[in-house]
Amino acid sequence: MKGLFEDTEENVISCAISDNEIYQPKRAMKLSRWISVLIGAAFLCLFLPWTQNFTATGKVSTLRPEDRPQQVHATIAGRIEKWYIKEGDPVKKGDTLVKLSEIKTEYFDPNLIPRTELSLKSKEMSAESYGEKAKALDVQIGALSQNMPLKLEQARNKVQQAKLKVQTDSLNVIAADTALRVARLQIDRAKQLYSEGIKPRTEYEDKLNKFQESSAKFLKAQNDYIISKNERINAEIELNTLVNDFREKIAKAESDKSSALSMAYSTESEIAKMQSDLSNYIIRSGYYYILAPQDGYVVTTMKAGVGETVKETDPLATILPSSQSERAVELYIDPVDMPLLRVGKHVRLQFDGWPAFVFNGWPGTSFGTFGGEIAVIDRNISANGKYRILVKPDVNDKTLTGLVLKSTKEGRPWPEEVRVGTGAYGILLLNNVPLYREIWRRINAFPPEFYQPEDAAAAGGKEAKK
Repeated sequence: MKGLFEDTEENVISCAISDNEIYQPKRAMKLSRWISVLIGAAFLCLFLPWTQNFTATGKVSTLRPEDRPQQVHATIAGRIEKWYIKEGDPVKKGDTLVKLSEIKTEYFDPNLIPRTELSLKSKEMSAESYGEKAKALDVQIGALSQNMPLKLEQARNKVQQAKLKVQTDSLNVIAADTALRVARLQIDRAKQLYSEGIKPRTEYEDKLNKFQESSAKFLKAQNDYIISKNERINAEIELNTLVNDFREKIAKAESDKSSALSMAYSTESEIAKMQSDLSNYIIRSGYYYILAPQDGYVVTTMKAGVGETVKETDPLATILPSSQSERAVELYIDPVDMPLLRVGKHVRLQFDGWPAFVFNGWPGTSFGTFGGEIAVIDRNISANGKYRILVKPDVNDKTLTGLVLKSTKEGRPWPEEVRVGTGAYGILLLNNVPLYREIWRRINAFPPEFYQPEDAAAAGGKEAKK
């Protein structure tokens, strides 16, 4: 026991070692300093700038509809006779893809087009004949119209002559009547003088003969007067008959002309219909060969084999256009994020199969992303319950990120290897705020702040001043 409490050299050394293991003030100070530095660095990081954003997924497409994959449809119903392409083949605009044959009975006639042309020519000749008939009737109507005044004038002159003759005969009747009365008076005197023996019998008989002659002349004048009146009536009737005949002939000619024109118009209508049918037959014959609408590549064929029947508008093949000059990315945005978008807003994009290292809040430090800007925002919601936007390349993007870092004035273009249909991941950038504000926003589940461009802010300030 005594040896344990003696201040021997061994006991002193062991006590010093125990004290160092139990209490080391220098190591504690170093630990506290490191903790303080870390806390200070974390506090300073809270003041770093953070770009508010939200993400969306989509695929690569094109801005122009003619650059997107398109289906080639059958314009007419038919049966597949021969394929001229296979999947993966490059095609030029106008190249033949498939040949169809007719399946409708009204188009089975192999000479349908020549026979329709022959019928059309016959109808055209018939229309010309009706036209010539109408012209001939026009000439006839013109001739009747020219002759009618002359004939009517001649008939009127005849009527006038008959009227004058009636007047003359009436005067002759009056003269004959007067002569008859004078002759009667003379015979009465001669008879009285003869009975008294003053005049001889021969004079009496002479007066009697004159009376008989006057009677005959009176009767002849009356007959001539009646005949002239009948001739006047006949001349007037002839005038009226002539007018009616001319009117009837002109009316009949005009009726025949109208019938000819009606037949001509009806024939022209049939000709127009036959011309339309002929054009349809000719155009339909051109649809037996389905042609490539533009340059591209055959992606898929929908119908298999030869002899398969297709209907109008049935898809036959899908062609991917070779020219995709205006690529774009389709992104689908939740309706709650729609108020934050506007055309021209910047977007960072990541493509499937293209290496990338992304920092959402620090797009300038992201690796393998590409710049874009919103070009189109749909006004109608899509079938998946989200709104579709189209993002085109941002030619003014100066963020140099990617596998190869090099300075260019136009920014970094999208990779040529990215094809239509490639998956894409978009980061839509909003306002720049301190990191602590973003943490506070996320903890409280507040929405991101609305981004207002400088020109819009300036315009709002001007309106407020007004």
